Amino acid sequence: MAASTGDLFCFCAGPAGATVEVRFISSLKGKGLFATRNIHKGETIFLEKPVVSSQFLWNALYRYKACDHCLRALETAEENVQRLLGKSCRVLPHPEQCSIRKDLHQHCPHCQVAYCSAECRQSAFEQYHQVLCLGPSREDPKHPLNKLQDAWRNIHYPPETSSIMLLARMVATVKQFCSRTANEEEEIVHKLLGDKFKGQLELLRRLFTEALYEEHLSRWFTPEGFQSLFALVGTNGQGIGTSSLSQWVHACDALELPAHEREQLDAFIDQLYKDIEKETGEFLNCEGSGLYVLQSCCNHSCIPNAETSFPDNNFLLHLIALEEIKPGEEICISYFDRCQRERSRHSRHKILREHYLFTCSCPKCLAQADDANLTSEEEEELEGEGETDDAELEDEMTDV
Repeated sequence: MAASTGDLFCFCAGPAGATVEVRFISSLKGKGLFATRNIHKGETIFLEKPVVSSQFLWNALYRYKACDHCLRALETAEENVQRLLGKSCRVLPHPEQCSIRKDLHQHCPHCQVAYCSAECRQSAFEQYHQVLCLGPSREDPKHPLNKLQDAWRNIHYPPETSSIMLLARMVATVKQFCSRTANEEEEIVHKLLGDKFKGQLELLRRLFTEALYEEHLSRWFTPEGFQSLFALVGTNGQGIGTSSLSQWVHACDALELPAHEREQLDAFIDQLYKDIEKETGEFLNCEGSGLYVLQSCCNHSCIPNAETSFPDNNFLLHLIALEEIKPGEEICISYFDRCQRERSRHSRHKILREHYLFTCSCPKCLAQADDANLTSEEEEELEGEGETDDAELEDEMTDV
């Protein structure tokens, strides 16, 4: 049975309703997203803007400059490289391939928060920024919102998976689209904060209330309501990554160049990424998270037939088909990265139970049902012991 499409497609750009529908599957699995026509490999299934999104607080503190509304990177590719390498003299070839338009950038006239365009500044103002604007108190550590953000940074360290400001923007826009049992929510909250800080939820709630309380929204500021919001972000938050450097690289890849110039440019880019990795590791992008209505209806599979991406250097989510999808077939994404998907069935199930409170029954998991209940780490230890035994046996044979 297809679910009501009332608000499910309201954040989509384009006619997503002609391609997919949301159906109720079961009380255990809930809803799912299904194809209504043939979808080809590589095809964009739909584009969707988030209900709310926010840059990660540590990411912003480390000077990853992003639009406060859509998370578009605000640095040019060259500025991005110079900051990541700590070398202000580093120059990129083909600077015209950088898509950043600094002439369009704007700031909030009251708190100086940066936006990539007048449209983003206006959208933020109309949706939530009137509530969250700090005005001249932006640098005041005693302001309730600054105290809330500081408390979050001291609880949730990189690599970040969520942001307290996502909750703040949710309350400011009065949006909600899921519910869970109290026990499930408590488990999610503890996993999101970690054992060391799981007792700090009440502190966050008190600071959250001090910063944002409104009488008509009082249910979200109770311990139970705040825990529900926290669990919503923990299970439905979709990571967002934007990069002017990545955009520049893709544009350079598309250039038609003589063979020797192409070889030189590719070598330059390869070395550039090696240099950046040596200096900053894996933290290359402006990073944040968002809540997406239609994308949140996609269930997990360890062998997904679709994946999310952000090729426009902002919060616009693209759901891309990884293979041919037939009408009536469920569209699934993976909550794992490619490396995690190659881990043992037991490892995958352990992660899913701890972070998302369900057990996967995708075709890959069913096919591996008889595999040993060992985590990938345990398997590697056994393989290592086996290799040691083999090496010892070879030594013995050589000695003989």
